[in-house]
Amino acid sequence: MQNVRQKNESVIASSQAPQTYDIAETAWILERARAVGFDLCGVVRAEKFPELSRTEEWLARGYAGEMKYLNDPRRADPTRAMEGVRSVIVCALNYNTALPRSIDALEASALAAEKNDAGDERGWISRYAWGDDYHEVLQGKLRALSFALGERFKEPFEARIYSDTGPVNERVLAKHAGLGWIGKNTLLLNAKLGSWLFLGVILTTLDLEPTVGAADGPARDLCGSCTKCIEACPTEALIEPYVMDSRRCIAYLTIEYRGSIPEELREPMGRHVFGCDICQDVCPWNRRAPPTGLGEFQPRRILVGRDRGSGNGHEVAGTTESDLDERNEGGALRASGQARPCPTDKREATEEESLLLPRLEWLASLTEELFRAYFWGSPIKRTKWRGLLRNTCIALGNGAAQESEGRAGGGAGVDSHAAGRKESARKVLRRLAKSEDSLIAESAHWALSRIE
Repeated sequence: MQNVRQKNESVIASSQAPQTYDIAETAWILERARAVGFDLCGVVRAEKFPELSRTEEWLARGYAGEMKYLNDPRRADPTRAMEGVRSVIVCALNYNTALPRSIDALEASALAAEKNDAGDERGWISRYAWGDDYHEVLQGKLRALSFALGERFKEPFEARIYSDTGPVNERVLAKHAGLGWIGKNTLLLNAKLGSWLFLGVILTTLDLEPTVGAADGPARDLCGSCTKCIEACPTEALIEPYVMDSRRCIAYLTIEYRGSIPEELREPMGRHVFGCDICQDVCPWNRRAPPTGLGEFQPRRILVGRDRGSGNGHEVAGTTESDLDERNEGGALRASGQARPCPTDKREATEEESLLLPRLEWLASLTEELFRAYFWGSPIKRTKWRGLLRNTCIALGNGAAQESEGRAGGGAGVDSHAAGRKESARKVLRRLAKSEDSLIAESAHWALSRIE
């Protein structure tokens, strides 16, 4: 039996002269990838493709912002990402859900709010972050496929997996593996699945036959003359087709950027608190994109407790490290069809919160401990507590200001409801303006200036 052992992100074996495998073995890999749950799979040789040579110029323009990891020179050449790599297996997982698009849902929530005075301004979390951390979901399936390779191929080899975690450009590799083309919004597009795709790769020393022959070339660019994604971007981050200035992208600003968001970009952010889906929502190729059947990517529903005699059910004192150690058993922190309580909240659960159109006042009330508990195993943890509260402050200011501008003269009932929501937002923002964290306090002051 082949001596293969698992270590971190690698399946490692001793090195020998490689055997070349024909297309039948590649077909087996594709079939096995589908069996472990991937929607798409392709194989490509580890080469420095033309698109990778443009990275240096893109970086030189400063378009990467503070994402220093993108400067890793290994990203420009797959052969530098792992010694002896010959082939790359690229896998894609659909994360689309049969739920409204951001461009529809935010407007619908605003209209619904007119009917009551609940003070429930809503924000938007990017679709990919509604459920479990996709890195972990991808990695589990990639590991299963890697172990299957160890059973199939008898020669010693090395296989290293990356679930959007390594020094490789997955989109370029996916294009040349035949999974689709890179659209004008800079994302991978597939004619059947659209762009709602997570990408993971297995770098291996196996010499595999590519899924796309040299004579065929990668998938044809089917964007045509469409520029909907470019026109829809509220911050004009897509400065030209196929080129994004990340420093202007709402996803970058709300997730990767750690500082005070430039003032000229705050109002265009609207009510986005984590990521942005606009350039995907407007893409014609996503109109008929099928939804995933995976429960891991459905919106989390969280039951929160209410303190006796208090007016809100969102602040918990006394959360400890031992409480947080219970997280691995906390089904509440996993996406599912049934909401469950958070293991760190010891009170009776009386209210339910969802990551689909989350209530901004709920997000604004989270302590750092609750943030860590609620978003354990979630992509949202990447923005950190202070980043989420910074974003929520801006969303609250924008929501209240936009409602005032859009509903002026809409009738006494509508104006009364809007006034109630605005006053509720003021109370939250005044509290956050006193925060000891200067980033949160400054963002709250800016938001207050929008509505006072």
